[in-house]
Amino acid sequence: MGSSPAAGGTQAVDRAAALIDLVVRADDPPSFTELSDETGLARSTTSRLLAALERTDLIERHPTGGYVAGPLFALHAAIRDPWPQVARLARPVLEAVGESTGESVHLGIVRGTSVVHIGQVESTYLLSARDWNQVDVPAHCSALGKVLYAYEVLPLPPGRLERRTDRTVTTREALSAELATIRRLGYAVTQDELETGLSAIAAPVRGKEGVICAIGVSGPTARLQDRVGPVGRLLVEQSDALSDLLGRPTHHLADDHRLQSPTKEGAA
Repeated sequence: MGSSPAAGGTQAVDRAAALIDLVVRADDPPSFTELSDETGLARSTTSRLLAALERTDLIERHPTGGYVAGPLFALHAAIRDPWPQVARLARPVLEAVGESTGESVHLGIVRGTSVVHIGQVESTYLLSARDWNQVDVPAHCSALGKVLYAYEVLPLPPGRLERRTDRTVTTREALSAELATIRRLGYAVTQDELETGLSAIAAPVRGKEGVICAIGVSGPTARLQDRVGPVGRLLVEQSDALSDLLGRPTHHLADDHRLQSPTKEGAA
């Protein structure tokens, strides 16, 4: 007598669970062959189950070709220790923006009264912005910082603000007026405010409780000054996609199709 449909369904779940267990516990991303051999499953069965697990974001393909735990695990972990996992979930967005603009792309969060970079994609240009991950930048000179001021994630600084260049905003009144414009446009811009010749654009990323971080682009003013609007709108589009991912119920994660790489023509 053949097995019942219920028994067959349970067997499929058990096999899929075995594959997930091997992937999550592995020190290095296991290959397709290793997973098939370790579980004793036929290659066709292994292929079918791995494809289903990828579709539901339980596993994903590592650049080496092996398999690692998928975004659903990262989203679950982000509830408890958010920033490393938010950085991981944001990586496709940063890469999409970097591919489209060619410029350096950053993910910034608030720690205390400072903006800290927790993710970066390097520019494809030889002349580009530096690695900001370990650099302390005054938030009022930073597009990321202005976004986080605008949405009250970062408290406004007291007193007169430090002047870095002739373009730096140095009063609370001027900064407050600029923050209203940022909220209207949905993105912030700095041009020659931190350093002459350096510009940046940034947009907010929302979680379930509101704005939690920001993504931005930085590069030479000569390359960015004529692309402010298109790059700003690109950042809003991609940050909204990431916001949807971070704010939605976990059982809707597999339905996400918005984190797509835009074309360079669309962002230039």
